[in-house]
Amino acid sequence: MTGSRSQVASSGRLACLAAALLLVLPSLAHAATGPFELALSGLSEPSPEAVTRAAEVIAKTEDARALGLLEALLDGDVVASEAGRVYLRDKAGALHDAATGAPSGGEACHEPPVDNGVRRVLGALIVQLQLRDPDSRVRLAAVESLAKTGNADDASALRAAATRERDHSVQRAITVALAELDLASDDPGRRIVAINAIEAAGSTSLRSKLQAMVSQSDDGSHAEADPGVRAAAERALRTLDRKQFLIDRAADILYGLSTGSILLLTALGLAITFGQMGVINMAHGEMLMLGAYATYVTQLFFRAHASQHTSLYIFVAIPVALLTTMAVGAILERTVIRFLYGRPLETLLATWGLSLLLIQTVRSIFGAQNVAVENPSWLSGGTELFEGVVLPYNRIAVVGFTVIVVSFVAYVLRGTSLGLQARAVMQNRPMAACMGIPTSRIDTWTFALGSGVGGLGGVALSQLGNVGPELGQSYIVDSFLVVVFGGVGKLVGTVFAAFSLGIMNKLLEPIAGAVLGKIVVLLTVVLVIQKRPQGLFASRVRGMEAG
Repeated sequence: MTGSRSQVASSGRLACLAAALLLVLPSLAHAATGPFELALSGLSEPSPEAVTRAAEVIAKTEDARALGLLEALLDGDVVASEAGRVYLRDKAGALHDAATGAPSGGEACHEPPVDNGVRRVLGALIVQLQLRDPDSRVRLAAVESLAKTGNADDASALRAAATRERDHSVQRAITVALAELDLASDDPGRRIVAINAIEAAGSTSLRSKLQAMVSQSDDGSHAEADPGVRAAAERALRTLDRKQFLIDRAADILYGLSTGSILLLTALGLAITFGQMGVINMAHGEMLMLGAYATYVTQLFFRAHASQHTSLYIFVAIPVALLTTMAVGAILERTVIRFLYGRPLETLLATWGLSLLLIQTVRSIFGAQNVAVENPSWLSGGTELFEGVVLPYNRIAVVGFTVIVVSFVAYVLRGTSLGLQARAVMQNRPMAACMGIPTSRIDTWTFALGSGVGGLGGVALSQLGNVGPELGQSYIVDSFLVVVFGGVGKLVGTVFAAFSLGIMNKLLEPIAGAVLGKIVVLLTVVLVIQKRPQGLFASRVRGMEAG
């Protein structure tokens, strides 16, 4: 009896489960065939009118797949079967179901009829969907596309997009696009409203149109007949000119910081070899060059042996460049420079000869032509700080890298026993030797450190331009200028001098030109040194040109 009761209960549960499945399966089938799937069958119809109606219904569904389908339809990459199934053609020519992504079963298909009328409708629908895309870059491109067409019929779509847009750059683009459309209106009131919107948005891209409105022909007539519109345009032009001036100066300061970072990286190693050791090292520029070529070789190695991780080569290039240039610097100090301490003229001539030797060696290995070091993918592009002012990611990275290198050098010189011994040797060599400090070894390590920091500067320079055998020759004079201007042997002076000269140079370039700007900078440095021969940050410690 007990067994029969359990069988009955089990049968009852099975019956209930079957009944539930009968209720759920129709709803599941209906869910699997949503508005998007139902609208697809219209694309198999033979008339352009039916295709147009189907495309409009597909766009209204606002399905995530709708934009890609309509773009493929416009490009001729959509086919349909007699049974109403729609397929998308990929780049390889294979067909996949537009709803499920499943491969085609091999049934006969035809392309939907798409004439010029259908194309016009598709173009408008695609832009409307792009204006709702989650990616702000897609929405911005859609707004710019509508602004270029200048079609008054698109104004309603732009106004609808403006009410829901939250991204500042897209909002500004919509405001400018609507204002540009309204500038062509026959109503003076709408033109004034458009001019006020341009002034409030601060859009300098429409300055030329405002300038044309206030222009006057030879016979005294104005391009804009309404005096109220002209007055609004003149006021907006003055506002835009003030904004453009401020933007240009801000851009000069930002780019000056970037230039100052490069100057600092190139001069930092020289601040050690010249400022701390008193060695006039004309071969320091070649340390930059060797660091840049070490980066190039590291990139080649990654391409050949770790192509899937090519974008990470820069992290390996940094220690490679540091160790390579430190080794070269140690060899130069051991074989040549240590025999010339206290003889600055002979040191200058010897290091100049070493620089020529290093340049020719690199020419023999890599050739005389420049080589290109590609930025990692994550350093490509830039960020728009202001309208028309884009700061590249590679320059942002150089500024950050400079902060790290300066911190590293400051730690070595101030926070390690090597730095303490190096400063002791530079300040009073006989006393340091009496205290048991190996002065000869410290000389080698100090010169190697300065050369290694120069190599790190070469890593940064490789991300900003091509690499060639004479790369370092372009920076050696500026490096000495930074070290002398900041104060020989003073690390903080080198930092201040590099950034101040970089910003000064960028501020003077638009006014005086590149060549005259450099001359003015040089004269400024000469005048400062006339008043302060020890530089901006004079050393307060007695001894050998040390800080």
